[in-house]
Amino acid sequence: MEYSFADSVKSLNPSAIREILKYAADPEVVSLSAGNPSPEAFPTEKIAKISAGILAERPIEVLQYSTTEGYQPLRDRLTAYLKEKHSIGREFDNILITSGAQQVMELAAKVLCNPGDAAVCEAPSFIGSLNSFRSLGVELVGVPIEDDGMNMEALEQALKANNRVKFIYTIPNFQNPSGITMSMEKRRRMYELAKSFGVIIVEDNPYGDLRFEGEDVPSIKSLDEDGLVVYSGSFSKVLAPGIRVGYAVAPKPLLQKMVVCKQGEDVHTAMWPQIICERFMADAGFEAHLESLRSLYRKKARLMLSLIEEHLVPAGITYAPTQGGLFVWCRLPDGVDMPSFCKRAVIDYKVAIVPGNAFLVDENEPCQNFRLNYSTPTDEAMRKGVQRLGALAREVIKV
Repeated sequence: MEYSFADSVKSLNPSAIREILKYAADPEVVSLSAGNPSPEAFPTEKIAKISAGILAERPIEVLQYSTTEGYQPLRDRLTAYLKEKHSIGREFDNILITSGAQQVMELAAKVLCNPGDAAVCEAPSFIGSLNSFRSLGVELVGVPIEDDGMNMEALEQALKANNRVKFIYTIPNFQNPSGITMSMEKRRRMYELAKSFGVIIVEDNPYGDLRFEGEDVPSIKSLDEDGLVVYSGSFSKVLAPGIRVGYAVAPKPLLQKMVVCKQGEDVHTAMWPQIICERFMADAGFEAHLESLRSLYRKKARLMLSLIEEHLVPAGITYAPTQGGLFVWCRLPDGVDMPSFCKRAVIDYKVAIVPGNAFLVDENEPCQNFRLNYSTPTDEAMRKGVQRLGALAREVIKV
């Protein structure tokens, strides 16, 4: 049978990252391509204990339907935590528990945009969010990022040039894929521009708690006195991605529309993981756990950066230093074919990396970057993988 697809999905292609992960299934391939937390990061024993307790003591609450807005004790605990720790949340805000943070992006775009409306996003940016926006018929306008975040002059020009922009999408902390953190000056300027042009900011912050160097930078949401910011957080990188618990803090009118749309998608986020998250925050040493994650990723990031300095920099590859998160953004010299380099890496040298054009609004745009992940591979695998990349680099780059 010949199938006819909706216009909104005809142009969607499989994620380049997922395609590369197919190669990574080969036991000979060292994967530096995943974006997963380290297996060492999962507090499995504590989660098992909490899970056994709630099933023994309150099985019906865990297994029954619940409200779309989310498990009320978790909403209350997160509201207090975000207010105390990050100055997030005003009287005009409310909180929604979602099935992972990516659902926040999809719901925000769904309630803000008609097909043909536009969203400004960083170039590069997280492919999962970009595809969610594309699937809703949202036109994507890419704005380049600099060492301290999105280029604000280019952002202003994009807002002036397109009166159908409904929101700005940003990952301000340890951005995926670049690892870059937006400066406070640029956060303030983005907020000023959003206010001036009457657009919403969707602030995606899955990595903010994983800062292992330097000082925290206040969130854009902490500046929000005008109801302009939808803030997204997640337990995926700080507890476990498999539990699929995220959350949105947003102005009440906007959030209520997100609730209605969520009712039509999945009714509510699963109760079992919601209660696990709430109990973990309450009784399992959440802050100590976050500190252990920072210590783990500090060690792994330092190893990755030292290997890059040893094996890749001498061959002419540069990189953007990072102070948190899970990724390092590397750049090949001009004249080197980046897609070919990434393909040869996995096929000939048995190391999987992610081509940078996978994160662009237009994957056909020129790009010299590739992304490395240091959270998932073991230290031994990291050493082996970067050494192999260095061998390939010395072959193809004429320094």
